[in-house]
Amino acid sequence: KINDEAIMEGGRYHMLRDFMKFPVLSPNLENISPTPLLHPDIKRFSSLLNVIKEKDIFLNYPYHTFNHLVDFLREAAIDPHVKKIFITLYRTAERSKVINTLINAAKNGKEVVVLEELMARFDEEQNVENSDLMQKAGITVIHGFKGLKVHSKLIYIERKENRDTKGYVYIGTGNFNESTAKVYSDFGLFTADTEIVEDAKAVSDFLLNTHKHFTCKRLMVSPYYMRKQFESLIRNEIRNKQKGKKAFIHAKFNSLTDIKIIKLLYKASQAGVEIRLIIRGACCLQPEVKGLSENIKVISIVDKYLEHARFTIFHNDGDEQIFISSADWMTRNLDRRVEIGVPILAPHIKKTIKDIFIIQWSDNVKARDLTVMGRNNYVRKNRNTPFRSQTVLYDYYKKMI
Repeated sequence: KINDEAIMEGGRYHMLRDFMKFPVLSPNLENISPTPLLHPDIKRFSSLLNVIKEKDIFLNYPYHTFNHLVDFLREAAIDPHVKKIFITLYRTAERSKVINTLINAAKNGKEVVVLEELMARFDEEQNVENSDLMQKAGITVIHGFKGLKVHSKLIYIERKENRDTKGYVYIGTGNFNESTAKVYSDFGLFTADTEIVEDAKAVSDFLLNTHKHFTCKRLMVSPYYMRKQFESLIRNEIRNKQKGKKAFIHAKFNSLTDIKIIKLLYKASQAGVEIRLIIRGACCLQPEVKGLSENIKVISIVDKYLEHARFTIFHNDGDEQIFISSADWMTRNLDRRVEIGVPILAPHIKKTIKDIFIIQWSDNVKARDLTVMGRNNYVRKNRNTPFRSQTVLYDYYKKMI
């Protein structure tokens, strides 16, 4: 028997994914997107590896071009000093530049290891075909991870530099898919930070050898550490507020359904912690209930780009801790999937992500408030001055060039 608490009001339409392949009936009905931008720190024909060695690079698709990610792999594929490429694949494009580049790397004598999740929903058949194609090219393909779905977005590259081995890492919130990167808004981080590189290597080794123990200094990895780390960060805000300090949690996810996290957020709200959440999809938390969640406000943004990035900002007594992650605050992601979250260490990238949250929180065109009654009403603040966050974000990045 299903009780009333287990039933949520559903949408009118199902299988909305089919609209992505819907034919354009007339040019004037098509939503024309602006040209993706080049990152200001990445110059044409320059070495991406050299740039990443000097500083962390943050990408926000589709405002930034996905070609930067493909170029990163292409450079690794032809660089004589690169010895190994490890990547996790969940969904890829039909004629994937990513897979073609990995094949070229293998032909150039690199050790290429791909952990491919065959059970990515709706893409099972294509992933099997990709697996066969890569194996024929000499790529080592690992089919998933026993008992867990691998949803993380990780690239780890090893390069010989003088007598040392140098590592380069990419961690993202979205798939290595150049087609969806045109319409999904996601984050990606390139870094050569020593501790993150060591963690990424440990995680990749573990995924290839499940009997190998691993620990991380910087990365969040589910289902092993991520839940405890998030819960610890929330409790830290509660303690700071109880000490009379400023405390807030700002976060963005596709969905928020994990009961343990929700109950902890309620405790934080009751302690007086300011909580602002941008949740595009399912949200089982009830905001603005007096005595329970009156310090929690939730909005969603539904616009021409699918808001797919996941990130958290914890005030941490002024020393803000910011993470991007492949995981939503859902039980399946925290307990039954291999997900990776990475801390943002570079001050200039921290500022960018804080700016992104402020811009999106200020949206009064495509944003909706989640009300105490569970309704999604359009945000009505400052309606005389339209503020469409996706348009503003494009201009924000354009000014950086």
